[in-house]
Amino acid sequence: MPQKLDYLKETASQTAGPYVHIGLAPGAAGFDIYERELGWDIAGPNAGGERIRVEGVVIDGTGSPVKDVLLEAWQANAEGVYAHPEHPGEVEEGFRGWGRVITDFDTGEWGFDTVKPGPVMGRIGKMMAPHINLWIVARGVNVGLNTRVYFSDEAEANAADPVMGLIEWEVRRQTLVAQRAERDGKVVYRFDIRLQGEGETVFFDI
Repeated sequence: MPQKLDYLKETASQTAGPYVHIGLAPGAAGFDIYERELGWDIAGPNAGGERIRVEGVVIDGTGSPVKDVLLEAWQANAEGVYAHPEHPGEVEEGFRGWGRVITDFDTGEWGFDTVKPGPVMGRIGKMMAPHINLWIVARGVNVGLNTRVYFSDEAEANAADPVMGLIEWEVRRQTLVAQRAERDGKVVYRFDIRLQGEGETVFFDI
């Protein structure tokens, strides 16, 4: 006579939570674990081009800032070259082109310093406008969100960008454009990310 088997119950699911700060960016969370954290320095001291700061806040569907977000950024250098062995061209010594930041626990603000990237040749042989790729994860986000930061002073290049061209409405394309300003003599691009609701940022399924 077959025996009745006791099956284990399914473990409760959980979205990405506060642990991402400690596990992926311990220094920013106040834990002095690594001498040098992976991806902390995006451009390095030897990178050419215009030095810029990119900053913003992640906003939820109610209009409130999300204060436990982790963002990863990756980009080409000012000549449009990625720090990757499969990408043609060379980058400056110390240029990583990749970084990781978290939002401020009190304000929800995030930001990083880098160099403005140059145009990059796309996979289909068309030139892409200067941009920075972002990957976003937070509590309540089951799968990381992918988006791009384009630059407001690159209007001509943005209009010809093949990825931007896939977005049907101009108002939606504008959710990917960071606004240029100057503060204390430094170039700052503002890029707020809206997860839901009016003005929702365009996210890519890649």
